[in-house]
Amino acid sequence: MIESFINKLHNKSFLSLEVTPPHAPNLNNIIENIKKFKLDSAVDGFSTTDNPLARLKYDSMFSALKLQQTFQKACIVTMSMRDRNKIALQSDLLGMNDFDLRIVLALTGDPAHSSDQPGAKAVNEGRSTLLLDMIKCFNSGIDYSGKPFKISPKKIFPISVTNAYAKSNKTIYKNLRLKLSHGTGAIITQPVYDKDNAKMLLKTFEQAKNDTEFLENDPVMVLGFFPITRLRTAQFLNSHVPGVYVPASWMEKLLTAKEKSPEEELKTGLELSKRAFNEIYKTGRKVHLMSANHFELIRDILEISL
Repeated sequence: MIESFINKLHNKSFLSLEVTPPHAPNLNNIIENIKKFKLDSAVDGFSTTDNPLARLKYDSMFSALKLQQTFQKACIVTMSMRDRNKIALQSDLLGMNDFDLRIVLALTGDPAHSSDQPGAKAVNEGRSTLLLDMIKCFNSGIDYSGKPFKISPKKIFPISVTNAYAKSNKTIYKNLRLKLSHGTGAIITQPVYDKDNAKMLLKTFEQAKNDTEFLENDPVMVLGFFPITRLRTAQFLNSHVPGVYVPASWMEKLLTAKEKSPEEELKTGLELSKRAFNEIYKTGRKVHLMSANHFELIRDILEISL
């Protein structure tokens, strides 16, 4: 299951779906909605988020295990550096390995001061590159201290993230070089909304690969996409999510539609999103879908018949 997922990620067209675990003790509603909209048959695998915005959610590892066992499709486990020290991170990697949770998205994590839990404090032992280094060690049969394991872990596949937009491409290039030099096997971008942006990212990625020595594999870039059906969503992404740029033409069209009716705004947003998704998919052939669990939007974007 894991190896076939990685093979498709590296060699074929690819679609993954992000799942945000709930503020609840089970995933029942999420699983029911994935089945309802037939998304399990439309994507190659899933990913689970790890307390985004430092808000309390159901655990990302248990979520991934539940999805992987339910749908028999590989799941990417997001691990945030914010909440664990070196001991806990490696302990989690060992436990996950036993359950075949071996695709890890390494994140530094949103700051703890944005949490909904009073007085929450971050661990801050390192950034996401530290986790990438730990995975390198595990794949060599040793822990981060250099101590050999009695039984070597099964291979772990590390994934990273990058912004989709910056005032200077040099900023994105440096981030890509950093992640590649620490052994990442794939890099998922923040949401992308036009073909030119997608082409720029792919070109910068190839340049970063060519300039990075001692690549352990052939890393790939996966373009992120988040459907926008409301003006307020576009404004939030543009203003509050670093590394995302929503074209001004989208803002204008959504504003005009909003002034007519909520129905017209939704219709316009879906049309813009479908067109953008199709262009981005044709450009990169590998897309990571995000929707904050609004799976009906993903169904509409992929035009799944129920």
